[in-house]
Amino acid sequence: MKTVKLGIIGMGNIGKYHADYLLNKKVSRCELAAVCDSNIAALERFRPLQIFGDGHQLIQSGAVDAVIIATPHFQHTTLGIAAFENGIHALVEKPVSSHKADAESLIAAHQNFPEVVFAGMFQLRTEPRYQKIRKLIQEDLGQLVRVNWINTDWFRTEAYYASSGWRATWKGEGGGVLLNQCLHNLDTLQWLCGMPSRLRGFCQLGRFHQIEVEDNVTAYLEWANGATGSFISSTGEAPGTNRLEIVGTRGTLVLENNKLTFARNAVDMLEFSRTATQGFVKPEAKVEEIPFANAEVPHAIVTQNFVNAILDGKPLIAPGAEGIHSVELANAMVFSSLLGQTLELPMDGSAWEKELNRLIVNSKVKKNVVKVATDDFASSFRK
Repeated sequence: MKTVKLGIIGMGNIGKYHADYLLNKKVSRCELAAVCDSNIAALERFRPLQIFGDGHQLIQSGAVDAVIIATPHFQHTTLGIAAFENGIHALVEKPVSSHKADAESLIAAHQNFPEVVFAGMFQLRTEPRYQKIRKLIQEDLGQLVRVNWINTDWFRTEAYYASSGWRATWKGEGGGVLLNQCLHNLDTLQWLCGMPSRLRGFCQLGRFHQIEVEDNVTAYLEWANGATGSFISSTGEAPGTNRLEIVGTRGTLVLENNKLTFARNAVDMLEFSRTATQGFVKPEAKVEEIPFANAEVPHAIVTQNFVNAILDGKPLIAPGAEGIHSVELANAMVFSSLLGQTLELPMDGSAWEKELNRLIVNSKVKKNVVKVATDDFASSFRK
C-alpha cells in the first residue's frame, strides 16, 4: 500500500472539518475516498466520493483502508470494534468511548487485531506549548507538587445544545462539559502529569443551561506522590479563563493568554528548606518566558501520524488505548459528585456504567432540535 484510502464516519461539525483539510491535501499519502452520515442526502455535495448512510456498510464495503470515527459518542465503541474485525485501521474522535467500561471493551477487541492501527484524536499533544511544558516537567520542574487548571472558556449557548438531539443527554453523550468540551484538556492533564490516584468531583447538572448533564465542574485531585490539584470547567461562564499552573519543587509553570512562563528556583525548594538557617527566606527565582510556535492544523498532524503508522509503522502520537484515561477522569468526576464521595482510581467502570444506565432510563429530557450556524466551530479548538 502506497496511499491510505480513508473514510469519515459522521459528517457533523468535526467530520466536515476533517474532510476539509483532507480534501485540501494537508495530509500526504492519504486519499479521502468515502464519507458516511445518517443524513445521507446531505453528503451529495461530496461526490464523486463514495457516500454511505451507515458506518458498518462503509467499513464492510472495501472502499477504504482506514476510517475516522466522528459520530455521536455511544457509536464509537461499536464502530471501532467493527473496524478492527474487518481489518480497517481506526482513528477515533474524542472520547474513544462514552464510558470506561465501553473503552475497556474497545481496547480488549483491538488486542485481538494487533496489525490494525488504533489511534485517538488528541491533537493538543501536537501543540508546541504543551510539548514544551511536558519537557520542562520531565527535565526541570523537579517533583510535582500542585496542578491547577481553570478551564472555563468553553462558553456554549442554548442554541448550541439545541443543535442536535444527542447533545447534552445521558443517552446521547454520556455526560456534558467533561466528556465533550474539555476531554482534550483531561487527556493533556494526564499526559503531562500522569493519572491521579484519587479525586472528588463537584458537578452541577444544568446549572447554566436547560440540559440534564454537567455544565459546571470543580474537581479536587491527588497523585500518588502527594501532589494535589484542581480542575475547573464550565460552559456557562463568560468571558471565561484558561489558566494552567503546574508547581514543582524547582519552580512554577504558568500557561495563560497564549503565554508560557517558568519561575525557576535557583535551588530545589525542599532542599532549600532543609538547609536554610533563617526562617523567612525562600529560594531566589528567575521568571523566564518560554517561547513556542503555534501548530498548524493540529488535527491534520494527528491524521498524518496515523497514516505514517499504517504505512511505515511509525509510533502513534496518541495510541487509542490511552484514550481510556481521559474518559475515566470525566466519568469519575461526575460519579464522585453523584455519590458525594471521593473515588480511588482506577475506578470501577462497570459501577459507573450501571449508574449511567439508570440516568438514561430515568431521563425526562425532550429536545426541540433547531438549525444552528457553525461558522465559528474551529475557533473552539485551541484550548
